[in-house]
Amino acid sequence: MKFGKSLCWTLLPTASLAMVFLSGCEPTTSSNKTASTMSTKESESSGPSTSSNPDHGDGSPTDHGHKPGAHGGIMVSLGRDSYHVEAVIDSSGAIRLCTLGQDESRIFEVDSQTLQGFVKAVGDTDSKPISFAPTPQDGDAAGKTSLFVGQLPDNMTGKRLDITIPNIRIEGERFRLGFVSGVDAHGAGSEMPEKMAAGEEKELYLTPGGRYTAADIEANGNTTASQKFKGLKSAHDMNPKPGDRICPITETKANPKFSWTIDGKSYQFCCPLCVDEFLKSAKSSTEPLPDPDTFVKK
Repeated sequence: MKFGKSLCWTLLPTASLAMVFLSGCEPTTSSNKTASTMSTKESESSGPSTSSNPDHGDGSPTDHGHKPGAHGGIMVSLGRDSYHVEAVIDSSGAIRLCTLGQDESRIFEVDSQTLQGFVKAVGDTDSKPISFAPTPQDGDAAGKTSLFVGQLPDNMTGKRLDITIPNIRIEGERFRLGFVSGVDAHGAGSEMPEKMAAGEEKELYLTPGGRYTAADIEANGNTTASQKFKGLKSAHDMNPKPGDRICPITETKANPKFSWTIDGKSYQFCCPLCVDEFLKSAKSSTEPLPDPDTFVKK
């Protein structure tokens, strides 16, 4: 059995991303309403900005910037961090928006709806329309989606972009979101985090198989990775130093908080998705697993 770089690796960023701007993150004043208090009429009438916002259009730091998402996307806060959206732009110009809960590691389903937005190159004054189609992932309920997909207009791929979506509806409320992209943040073929159905996750983590034993399940607390690591945020360090523990899947620096016992040994990973992938491989193999001490940066 071979462990190494795989699907999760393709999710990691290849270039730094700009800080995120969101009007709803600022304190409420008479002239600056938060996204969560914006009325339906105001939200629906919002249009493209005619001038670049100095805290947003030039990519400079803001008072409420967000770090890149767990898998390299731009993390956008909605309603004072009540919800989040992770945006990923690949080299083909496709934009994927994954809706997340207050806990950024949890995928959150919203009503199926077509999102209408505006995009312009940073520094330009003219915006072009862009639509994001609801694209339900496996496990999304009928009439719900946790993923929206759009396509950049011609000649905008590879540029730093200012993207605004005036209206997204979540649990009966309307929010406005905006963000500035980096350049070629993801390579072709990048994907959003895959949503594992509850039954599939329980089957993976709570039943023995291959090198994964009943004793391992008990050592891990008779739970799943999403339950055990709920609320924890992963940050990929792609430059581990000699002697650092590295993730068996991505070979980035491992985080001891994301440890899982398999075959009686404790392995460290960079994020929960890598635990999923390593465990799937371990359960399909009867061969001894590499010792955890082999996953150290030379």
